[in-house]
Amino acid sequence: MKVAKPLMAVLLAAAATVAMAVPRLAIDDLAGVYKDRFQNGLVDGTHYMSENILEIVKVSPAEAYVRVHLEFYNGHLCAISGVARQEGDVLVYRPRQDTGAQCALGLRASNGKLAFSDPDGNCRALYCGARGSFQGIGFPLKSRRPIGYMQRLLKSREYADAMAERGGKK
Repeated sequence: MKVAKPLMAVLLAAAATVAMAVPRLAIDDLAGVYKDRFQNGLVDGTHYMSENILEIVKVSPAEAYVRVHLEFYNGHLCAISGVARQEGDVLVYRPRQDTGAQCALGLRASNGKLAFSDPDGNCRALYCGARGSFQGIGFPLKSRRPIGYMQRLLKSREYADAMAERGGKK
């Protein structure tokens, strides 16, 4: 198929504009630990402190180990870990599982916050208690800290399982 030179120039310019519109995710800029402590409660009126945790460890230029622990009212949790892959400006973790509904947990930096997306709720169904959800939960980017327990993290069961799953052994 022959395309006229002026039309080709317009198509190339449009492609370059689209490529610039989707910012590349810099895993190095996200790697670290994010924590959020907050007052939580039980249905009996008891109050206690909870802590949401997000760990991000660079595995390759386009992959990161991600571990998430979120706490909700009445002791319900969301917990997931694995190797997420860069898809445009989003880190996406797609666990290998034998269930019918595919989980695709997204993590995007926007407006000074790292926020999760689980639009179809499949990750919630597989990895959260009754009151838990990933959708819209996030951490301020300014709360990022270096992981001071990296050696322990790298020896953890969660990290070993994530690496095995990444290599296709799980």
